[in-house]
Amino acid sequence: MNSLSFSALAKSENFVGRDFIFTAINNFLHRYPKGYFTIVGVPGSGKSAILAQFVRQNPHTIYYNAQIAGKNRVEAFFPEVCTQLNLLLEKLSSTPPQPSPQTMRETGFINANEGSWLFSTLLQQVSEKLPDQKIIIVIDGLDGIDINSQAVGTNLFYLPRYLPDQIYFIFARRPYQKSHSGLLIEAPSEILDLADYPVENRQDIQAYIRRNLTPLTPLPYQGMGEQEFSNSPLLVGEGLGERSELNENERNLTPLTPLPYQGMGEQEFSNSPLLAGEGLGERSNLLAENEDNFMYVQQILKAIANGFYSANNFEQIPPDLETYYQQHWQKMQGQGLSDVAMDILRVLTAEETQTMSTVAISKIIKADVLDVAEIMETWLEFLQETREGKETKYQLYHHGFRKWLRGYLKGII
Repeated sequence: MNSLSFSALAKSENFVGRDFIFTAINNFLHRYPKGYFTIVGVPGSGKSAILAQFVRQNPHTIYYNAQIAGKNRVEAFFPEVCTQLNLLLEKLSSTPPQPSPQTMRETGFINANEGSWLFSTLLQQVSEKLPDQKIIIVIDGLDGIDINSQAVGTNLFYLPRYLPDQIYFIFARRPYQKSHSGLLIEAPSEILDLADYPVENRQDIQAYIRRNLTPLTPLPYQGMGEQEFSNSPLLVGEGLGERSELNENERNLTPLTPLPYQGMGEQEFSNSPLLAGEGLGERSNLLAENEDNFMYVQQILKAIANGFYSANNFEQIPPDLETYYQQHWQKMQGQGLSDVAMDILRVLTAEETQTMSTVAISKIIKADVLDVAEIMETWLEFLQETREGKETKYQLYHHGFRKWLRGYLKGII
């Protein structure tokens, strides 16, 4: 039913854990008759994979990804989501919806007001005609929506202020100023900030690492004769007729046996034997520097598997991760950066920088604290925010991004 994009499907491959999030979502759906549920997390924290996995598990969910090029404007949102709503109503109801999906595709929307009205009308129709069916609309990348494509002061994508019963929205977005959420709603709502669950995030990251590293241990069929190999137990991903067709160079299948690091604690895992393609310092770096960031771990594991690192060089950033960080940098620049903004970046990317308040930063760069706070607010989605007493402190959200940006700035300053 949903139009889950290829990129989202890819992100949900090898999905691990996150049970605490799905429990929170399900509790919300059962506790309230309608509402908005938001997952907040820094870049790379696994938000898209979480939503993709949820959609996979709930096939009647309507899915929209505002991060995809061309999908971050309201003119793109209304036709796609309203068409999906029509199709859902057509499939689950005995009464045909109005207008039909075909008519909508042929005529399109004249303007955003028409789209907003039609969207609200369809939600009301669905609620009335499917009173026992929870309708869930998932929107990924709320922070990517082009607010300039709609009237000032309106809800993102003109999302309704009031919801009919049995209508739910689930969002994922990066950290944001609560007073600038882009949503004025009068319906039950809940925000789950991934930063509030460090223990659970850490456990899921370690489980992901264990699942995706290939053990450098002898396979059960190594040294066997052909007959013994043919009669040995099947391996993961191996079909009944596949083994007989394998030649000598095609027998690199993963054994269906417990990996040597399954069930280990962090210390045991760090001290266990090295894995295929893994250099001497890689594992400790991976555990120490991942900072509970799935994107970082995924790209490092991919680089290890591809032989990107040598035992003596673990400092390079994989190309795909560089591209990801470059996108951050482009968004941070906006229409250009002031001298004060560049001074702030020098502080945030300094080798030994810890979390710092806007007051502390303003003293270092000798700038007005209000100017510093205003700039930091525009970068909030790329910052890690911590509270110490009454003081709020910040740092760039991940070690990898700090390191990349430090090197990049040295090249342009």
